[in-house]
Amino acid sequence: MRALIIALAVAAIALPATAQEKPVELKKAPGLDKVEGNCSGCHSLDYILMNSPFPNAALWDAEVTKMIKAFGAPIGDADAKAIADYLKQNYGS
Repeated sequence: MRALIIALAVAAIALPATAQEKPVELKKAPGLDKVEGNCSGCHSLDYILMNSPFPNAALWDAEVTKMIKAFGAPIGDADAKAIADYLKQNYGS
């Protein structure tokens, strides 16, 4: 019974906090579907906006490569290019 009360108290505190979060809205442009379909399966798309404030093309290429090679993201070559191109065009310097 005590565990149930604690769980309910935690839920009562946590639910309002999550309800206030707004989903990230990325720029509507070619490649967005590839980003949403491939990237959001493993992490929040907020990471795109939280990255370096002035990312250049090399940074985005390195990030996409890192996700595939270091973290094992199952992204094909065509999708990887589309994702990198989207990021460079819309969130690059």
